[in-house]
Amino acid sequence: MAEERITDIGPPNYKQFLPPVIKANYGKWDYHEILRPGVMVHVGETGDKLFTVRAASPRLLAVTSIRQFCDIADKYTGGYLRFTSRNNVEFLISDEANVDPLVKEVEALGYPIGGMGNSISNPVHTQGWVHCHSAASDASGVCKSLMDELMPRFNHMELPAKLRLAYACCLNMCGAVHCSDIAVLGVHTRAPVIDHKDLPKMCEIPTLVASCPTGAIRPATVDGVQSIEIVEEQCMYCGNCYTVCPAVKINNAKTDGISIWVGGKVSNARSTPKFSKLAIPFIPNNPPRWPEVVDAVTKIVNVYAENARKHERMGEWIERIGWPKWFELNELEFTKYHIDDFKHAGETFTRTAQLRH
Repeated sequence: MAEERITDIGPPNYKQFLPPVIKANYGKWDYHEILRPGVMVHVGETGDKLFTVRAASPRLLAVTSIRQFCDIADKYTGGYLRFTSRNNVEFLISDEANVDPLVKEVEALGYPIGGMGNSISNPVHTQGWVHCHSAASDASGVCKSLMDELMPRFNHMELPAKLRLAYACCLNMCGAVHCSDIAVLGVHTRAPVIDHKDLPKMCEIPTLVASCPTGAIRPATVDGVQSIEIVEEQCMYCGNCYTVCPAVKINNAKTDGISIWVGGKVSNARSTPKFSKLAIPFIPNNPPRWPEVVDAVTKIVNVYAENARKHERMGEWIERIGWPKWFELNELEFTKYHIDDFKHAGETFTRTAQLRH
């Protein structure tokens, strides 16, 4: 038998980080239930129980915050916690007596408990103005403003079904805006401005031309200098060119804004996964609180809460009532910008794990 290979390539085996109660009951869980907002229990066939407490956290965490979470985990869970794909922190507790003390300490630090079941989970979002060079809007500030208003929907389970909120600061979509019930997306609306003087010093023109997915960028000579030109009719404002060449500037404080998309999901339950579709094409950037964005998203959430059936996700509800009715209920105007005229994607893309013959 060949000797087992030992290598430092790739991640360590996840099983070494599992709590003992999970290792003992791996593949043998009997059921799970949500006891109250943000608190869940898994029960094994042997009667063993694992309690999960979910708290919201900022997408961009300070080292001090991570250390606070770790200290609480060391105190109550034996050091076991995990972060979800939507930036919640979950504490994995083997002793039921530790649930309430842990919840009190987490809440005392200012982190709300909730996001399970029929509620809004912690929004996933991108880097925004803090880190990203091509952001059309901020991310942390918009999500903070939204959740200040929507917090009751996080720590109560009163929605028809779970509601996933996502944010991406440009359409390169580092966030999950393509597959979330409500997605907030920063948008550029003008072609990049070219710095013809510095471009040859900063960029490789063949690489820059190749970076454009629509072929809008072409080599050109400007004032005797090798540079590029952009065919605005072909530009979709993605910012790929700016990523490889800082002399092609996509950011524009006056024309950058925010759009709202709805109806996406990853789940295969009841229906196949769905892509988000455009609801509001443009809302201006108004930091620091983005009131127009907050009002728009809050209204969409409230209309969904009042009209959807139990267990019905946003996209499933829209499919049942139809898009014209959805626009009417939300008092939104349908414009030419809602018409999908993108020619390079088909309706045959596989969007589900369900098998078909």
